[in-house]
Amino acid sequence: MSRSVLVTGGNRGIGLAIARAFADAGDKVAVTYRSGKPPVDLIDLGVLAVRCDITDPEQVEQAYKEVEAAHGNVEVLIANAGITKDQLLMRMTEEDFTSVLDTNLTGTFRVVKRANRGMLRARKGRVVLISSVVGLTGQAGQANYAASKAGLVGFARSLARELGSRNITFNVVAPGFVDTDMTRSLSDEQQAGIVAQVPLGRYAQVEEIAAVVRFLASDDASYITGAVIPVDGGLGMGH
Repeated sequence: MSRSVLVTGGNRGIGLAIARAFADAGDKVAVTYRSGKPPVDLIDLGVLAVRCDITDPEQVEQAYKEVEAAHGNVEVLIANAGITKDQLLMRMTEEDFTSVLDTNLTGTFRVVKRANRGMLRARKGRVVLISSVVGLTGQAGQANYAASKAGLVGFARSLARELGSRNITFNVVAPGFVDTDMTRSLSDEQQAGIVAQVPLGRYAQVEEIAAVVRFLASDDASYITGAVIPVDGGLGMGH
């Protein structure tokens, strides 16, 4: 049965792969994006693209109204939207820190709280938060990003306890280094240094992240909640 699926930050990278995976499976998919335009093939798949800055509560509310009008209440939410503003602590401004937290953590709070309204009425729902291996292991120059991604784990686990009795699951996927436009822009030396840290000796493909997300939103994962699933080639093992 086709479900209403919302992927935040679904116009590129990991979010785009997740949106495609659900659309290919026959779900009614909507994506939010803050800038740029979603790829044409995403629109061809029937995906609804809604411009939304998740740091703005009014834009979040309007985005949900558009999605609900087209697809009904959101049954599966993938909170993927996020930003980075990397800087060493001594050079990191307060705006560098708070803006990353407001998007990655507080923005997730906004979209999850709004989706929860319909999920509670339906007494079912699947929520998957996209964190990062950096949120588990830490990374020099990314104190703001790591703090925001680590916060998603506590957020998801608290809600898993709070709403488990309503058949709403909350899980976290923590990708490692992924083959995206951002990593491709690094020098060969930088890429070799990254891959050398990964036991499997390569980047993840975005489709590998999307496959785990789809599993967590499926009936096969109905007894999984509060879990953190690393998809990192072994980079963060032990965390």
